[in-house]
Amino acid sequence: MAYNPRLSAIADAPRAAFWLRSVRDGERPARRYKSRPFMQAILNFRDWCRNVYVAVSTLLQGMWVTMRTMILTYRRKTFTEVFEYPEVPVPVKARYRGFHRFDLTTCIGCEKCAVACPVDCIYIEKEKSPVGKGFRVNGFTIDYTKCMFCALCVEPCPVDCIFMGSNHDLSCYSRDGCIVDYAKLPLEVAWGQATLNPTAVAESKVLYEPVWVKGEESPFQFTPSEEK
Repeated sequence: MAYNPRLSAIADAPRAAFWLRSVRDGERPARRYKSRPFMQAILNFRDWCRNVYVAVSTLLQGMWVTMRTMILTYRRKTFTEVFEYPEVPVPVKARYRGFHRFDLTTCIGCEKCAVACPVDCIYIEKEKSPVGKGFRVNGFTIDYTKCMFCALCVEPCPVDCIFMGSNHDLSCYSRDGCIVDYAKLPLEVAWGQATLNPTAVAESKVLYEPVWVKGEESPFQFTPSEEK
């Protein structure tokens, strides 16, 4: 029977299909080299060399990043040399959300800030004011163990008596020190004219009355002589 190339191509079609399918799936066609152990050994050695190269190159890249970071660490100054903390306060951005600033003389006790708080960390104690209309705020407590500094309590305030401050270093040794009653703090400390510190918070724990009640003169109001 004479050689027919068309019949030969038809006979080799399954072998070619297997080869294309193996190449497409990323597999090495072992059937082709089944009878050639030398070629199989070469392919295995090539894969081994590739694996060694990848392992060594990635290790060197990682060590280079570590070495570069270590060198830069010795070149730059320390945190205290740059900011001189705590003698000099660390500069913060204008819209930094730190511990709150609260004006007791302006608060009307509407509780809109407490309602807007997503974690319920604001507690307001109030009673009917004996002088004039409105309420007398006896307590304005913020639990900083729950507060997430989202500033959602600032926007609803109709009299702008609460803001986010720039203080960030209120350190304490107990959880009770993280619960701050701004109605018991000195007005200058609560409003941010003085630094909110653990000593002022500890001293406010022994007070039973707010430092200012409605009807008294507010220290933040301008007198005619000061305006001139």
